[in-house]
Amino acid sequence: MDYVKAFIIGGIICALVQILMEKTKMLPGRIMVLLVCLGIALGALGLYKPLIDFAGAGATVPLTGFGYTLWMGVKDAINNDGFIGIFKGGFGASAIGISASLLLGYVASLIFKPKTKK
Repeated sequence: MDYVKAFIIGGIICALVQILMEKTKMLPGRIMVLLVCLGIALGALGLYKPLIDFAGAGATVPLTGFGYTLWMGVKDAINNDGFIGIFKGGFGASAIGISASLLLGYVASLIFKPKTKK
């Protein structure tokens, strides 16, 4: 049942983003930033944690989950380190994901030989 809940919630998030892409003139980069900021805002309001508890990976894998991870890192770092936690908390919480993205992106570029568009 956990897989079904994750599939449904993740699918709803992706469907809403697809509708946003189709019905507006927003560029993909702006939509990605919007999703991260939405995850931060929902985390700060305490609304995203219940969604994660219900859907698991269906809520943590989309970019809103990345925003929530940043928020939780900053919140924990502020509680532990004070004001300086604002600046270092997000990096500590998301370092593994960012490092994996950079490494796997580099490996993919070596394998597939990307070319610039004309």
